[in-house]
Amino acid sequence: MPRSAGLDVPGILHHVIIRGIERQDIFRDQADREDFVDRLSKLAPETRTSCYAWVLMTNHAHFLFRSGTCGLSELMRRLLTGYAVSFNRRHKRHGQLFQNRYKSIICQEDAYLCAIFT
Repeated sequence: MPRSAGLDVPGILHHVIIRGIERQDIFRDQADREDFVDRLSKLAPETRTSCYAWVLMTNHAHFLFRSGTCGLSELMRRLLTGYAVSFNRRHKRHGQLFQNRYKSIICQEDAYLCAIFT
């Protein structure tokens, strides 16, 4: 059964999580991190998405986004696809980089934000 579409309305605050397939590394070195952040810094303004916070771990990452007029899916599709292609070329590998699609949790209350940032 296909996964249902998440809530993707412009202006919604999302806690987004991405994870490497089989918990493998998605950031092997500083060049990987810089490539990812460079892509994000270009795509966020293009999609009118605000990025309030991020943390890049070796095998996963967390973000706090307020979706823009295109919705969150447009940003994430372009960001993750472009990064995966670049990562695979740089590390001479093939196949999927990310486990499933990104996970998005709607942040509706201040209590949620306090919990994730403490």
